Formats: sequence, structure tokens, C-alpha cells
Amino acid sequence: MSKRIEAKHKIDRRLGENLWGRPASPLNNRAYGPGQHGQRRKGKTSDYGLQLRAKQKLKGYYGSITEKAFKRLYTEAARVQGDTGERLIGLLESRLDAIVYRAKFVPTVFAARQFVSHGHVLVNGKRVTIASYSCKPGDRIEIKERSRQLGIVLEANQLAERDVPDYIEADHSKQVATYVRMPALADVPYPVQMEPNLVVEFYSR
Repeated sequence: MSKRIEAKHKIDRRLGENLWGRPASPLNNRAYGPGQHGQRRKGKTSDYGLQLRAKQKLKGYYGSITEKAFKRLYTEAARVQGDTGERLIGLLESRLDAIVYRAKFVPTVFAARQFVSHGHVLVNGKRVTIASYSCKPGDRIEIKERSRQLGIVLEANQLAERDVPDYIEADHSKQVATYVRMPALADVPYPVQMEPNLVVEFYSR
């Protein structure tokens, strides 16, 4: 399992956007990059720079996805006829850790990855410890009974800063969610604008 080396808030500041829409993000008070040169005026960004930034934003949002794993998702998306960018978003949202986060079982995407790897989640009644596990429409995702009263779970259920999207049905009284369908880009409640079309251009170079 890879580790996120940078502080989570530093990712926000480096990219210049509040990626997860958190009230505690330092960008709410300091809308510039970290370090002594963070406030320097930046010149015009090249097309390559825009594409790279779009990729970094999307990878950063889902927390600790390695380049190898992200490229593998892109390759899978590109194999299917249709909009590769839309398909890439659908594959990212099909990850087990993403669904655990979207269902509001945990407060952050980073917590979701750890929560899954520690064995707290069942998929169709079987324990799955691989955060990148790809769920299929109709899959039932639930928290193990012994884990349902953990503080992190109870805290997340009450979060007012985000809602459960309509491609996931969640019952917090039973700590169960159903992955209804693979979403399109417009269905995903990103707090910032994601540009998967630029990610496709980056890998198509």
C-alpha cells in the first residue's frame, strides 16, 4: 500500500484549490501555494502544464493512488468505446474506498482507504481489504457489525458538508450501501471542477 507523503492540506495549497471542500482547508485563509515562494506571480501555463495539473487534481482527490494504478485505470477506460474521460471517472468512483467515502461511512478519502485495508468492510457479505477493489452495480457494501460504533463512522454519518450521491443508496441505520450504477462526470459531487478530458490528452501525447 502506498503512502501519502505530503500533508493533505499541503496538497490543497500546492494545487491552489480546496479539493475536498473542507471547511478547515488552509486555502480558505491563504489562497496560495506552500513555502516561501508560494505567493509568487505565476506565468501562463502551457498545455502540458494544464494537462498535468488536471491529472494531479484527479489523482490527489482519490488519495494515494499511485501513477501505475492510475495509468492502469486510464488504459482500461480507453479500451471501451465511448468517452474515455467519462469512463475513467466511472472507474474511479467504482473503487471500494471511493464508495465507502461517498456513502459517508468515513469522513475522508484517506480514512476510507485505511478503513477498507483494516478489514472493516464487507462486499456482498465477504470481507474485502483491497481499497482499489472494483465494485459492480448492484453490489452491497456494508460495515462489519463490530465496527459500526467506531467514532470515525458515527462522526461521518453526521457530516453536513456533503450528501450521498444518487448512484449510491445508503442506509446509515444499518450501515449498508448499494452501488446502484456507474456515474457520469456530471453525477459526481466534486467540490472543484475536474477535467478528465485533459487527463486523456495527457496520456494521449
